[in-house]
Amino acid sequence: MESGKVERIEYEYKRHGTTCLFGNWDVGRGGIVSPLLNPTRTEEDYTNNIERIVSTDPAAGWIFVSDNLNTHVSESLVLSVATMLGVGRESLGRKGKDGILKSMASRKAFLEDASHRIRFVYTPKHCSWLNQIEIWFSGLSRRVLRRGSFRSVEMLNAKILNYIEFYNRTAKPMKWKYRGLPNKIVNEPYL
Repeated sequence: MESGKVERIEYEYKRHGTTCLFGNWDVGRGGIVSPLLNPTRTEEDYTNNIERIVSTDPAAGWIFVSDNLNTHVSESLVLSVATMLGVGRESLGRKGKDGILKSMASRKAFLEDASHRIRFVYTPKHCSWLNQIEIWFSGLSRRVLRRGSFRSVEMLNAKILNYIEFYNRTAKPMKWKYRGLPNKIVNEPYL
């Protein structure tokens, strides 16, 4: 690196692989719950992630806030949630044919049902995901990943899990200052 020069990746750079972190943000506590590092992020991976979280307190009520990624309204997720709720498989119908499993819209409606002990709330399309988890991911990136050198995916995963453990020891819920109204309305034309 030289003053005034853009930072570059050296020619000997070798990528050792990637990992996917399922960021399960606990809004009430302000930390990460049951982190899952995986080589992929398929619908089965997401379903497994939800099952792992619910297994930490199977009788509790759970509300998951998620974006509209198609894996977040998948057939396997509906089947898993239905099983955890005690809903019979026969009442769900068939994917692409009928019943709750028929379409993404019908699966989403089932998962959003407010009467369920385990339910999902989906952010509006084309909007930012949860700002709290985005802020946390930004911190992870700045403090752990940027300019990091990891000789293997296992080393990367260990570093991420160590950061999560450290963060959770001192985690506090975020205090939002925004009240839903702009601080000042400016009626002056642009100059």
